[in-house]
Amino acid sequence: MRTLVIEKAAVKHNLSIIKEKAAGAVIYGVLTGDGGGAGAVPMARLLRAEGIGRFAVYDVKEAKKLRDAGFEDEEILMLRSTTDREELEQLVDLNVVCTISSVDTGLALNALAENRSTVACAHIQVDTGMGFGGFLVSEPEKILLAYRSLPNVALEGIYTQLHGMKVGDPEAVRQLEQFHTVLDTIHAAGFETGTVHAAGSFALLHNDSARLDGVRAGSAILGRCRRTRDDRLKTVGYGEVPLAEVRWLPKGHSVGMDKPIVLKKPTRVAVLPVGYQNGLGVIRPRETTFWALLARWRQMKKRAVRVCGQKVRVIGPIGATETLLNVTNLKCSAGELATFDIDPLFAQGFVREFR
Repeated sequence: MRTLVIEKAAVKHNLSIIKEKAAGAVIYGVLTGDGGGAGAVPMARLLRAEGIGRFAVYDVKEAKKLRDAGFEDEEILMLRSTTDREELEQLVDLNVVCTISSVDTGLALNALAENRSTVACAHIQVDTGMGFGGFLVSEPEKILLAYRSLPNVALEGIYTQLHGMKVGDPEAVRQLEQFHTVLDTIHAAGFETGTVHAAGSFALLHNDSARLDGVRAGSAILGRCRRTRDDRLKTVGYGEVPLAEVRWLPKGHSVGMDKPIVLKKPTRVAVLPVGYQNGLGVIRPRETTFWALLARWRQMKKRAVRVCGQKVRVIGPIGATETLLNVTNLKCSAGELATFDIDPLFAQGFVREFR
């Protein structure tokens, strides 16, 4: 059985750093991608036990899972706007805080709430340069129209998303300046903005000026965000799988499929029944500069698996469903547990276990 282990102590350690960096700002635990692969509900329970009671999702199903699991009073923010009536009905039924990213999405939510003789809650989304959605900063009149023309919508907050390329990124600074210009325009028109938030995981950790009324922590919870040497986070998530087979292969034997290599000497190999289809070796897209790619290549070359507590090297490329290990100098047999780093977001075919 393949087991994906989520270390609770490591998650709590990361949360302590997130709270420190938030410096009193409210924290939204971002549970998109089924809690980053760790499971939205068990992760939400762990976050709630650590004092975090606001959550953000990207899918109606994730919000429903939380409500069905007993998260009845916690605030759930939907980080995606929609004009789909069925989705809007579900969001209102689930008492989810919606996102309004345009005049059309605002009118759709207001019409639904008016038909139900109720008031829906929402946050305004502002596009300061990411392009994924939101009112453009160059069109403040449309943002003000949302504040003036949606009587059945309670606008409880406003947010944007900042670039997270590097520490001190001038583009992120420019984005934040544009966001403050929007806020000033709204305040000058006599409206309250409610909870203001701009910082995702990277900005939360490295940009003090981006920590406004609230912050959104997602990949940082698992230590799987864009990392810097001094961020103090712990990487969360590892696989635990029994070896399928152990045997000797002779000198000159080829191993691997896509790019086979030839063994230079007799080698004792173990078959790890996990491959890239299960998420082994799959990494998130990061910087694409030459030096960043070189660092990632070196990391791939050093990839190792632990068997019986000892580090062993991967032989050749990772396969689709199987990977070979060099266990020549290790006393082990089929059935021994092997452990290895794996990003929960890409882990497939594993049973999750919080320890």
